[in-house]
Amino acid sequence: MKIITIPDLHGRNSWLQVDVDQYDKVIFLGDYTDSYDLSDDIILDNLQQIIRLKCHYPDKIVLLIGNHDAQYMHFPHYRCSGFRPSMQPALSKLFRDHIRLFQIAYQEDEYLFTHAGVSNRWLAHLPKGNGSQNLDLNLQSLHQLADLMNEMHQDRMMRTTLFDVSYLRGGYDEAGGPVWADKRETSGDYLWGVHQVVGHSPVPAFTTIGDETGSITYTDVLQTQEAFYTIETAVLK
Repeated sequence: MKIITIPDLHGRNSWLQVDVDQYDKVIFLGDYTDSYDLSDDIILDNLQQIIRLKCHYPDKIVLLIGNHDAQYMHFPHYRCSGFRPSMQPALSKLFRDHIRLFQIAYQEDEYLFTHAGVSNRWLAHLPKGNGSQNLDLNLQSLHQLADLMNEMHQDRMMRTTLFDVSYLRGGYDEAGGPVWADKRETSGDYLWGVHQVVGHSPVPAFTTIGDETGSITYTDVLQTQEAFYTIETAVLK
């Protein structure tokens, strides 16, 4: 299987250079919104094009949620820097009209894709039950983590945990969740048995920490170069 990941566009259209027909999965790692230099119209049009791409390739394109997207999707909650009041009505409507196209996490065997990453510390602080939907939070199988987090996003009582912000990013939680986790958290506390691929934390070049037993790869290089992290392996199916 050939996978390409597209991190933290923030309105950029550099994803258009990707030939989606050359890949089995094209995974956008979130943060489609908020830019320090692009106009409202450019940002909105870019996200609309990405949504149309997802609709055209529903099984091939994966749209993950970033912290900059969550503040519009779930407005007025989960605010972060870069918020544009001028865009809130249009972006909130666009996200909510297509909310079923977006997800928190995606997984292929031992590869886990989220916007910011999952740490052991965050997993240890997950609530262990929910009365309204009785979600199964058995964490023995790491290969079910994406399903777990996506279920949590559908549950109003559980959703907030996904958007935990640690003190390293200016929050007050024990650890950052998969939409907010900081590289300073995940680089020393990544999961064994899982190979994570994330955006969120800007790096000058693709950076992998770990080994064959577990790792995390930071891919948000678009501030310095137009490059997209790819995986090609026969293990995935």
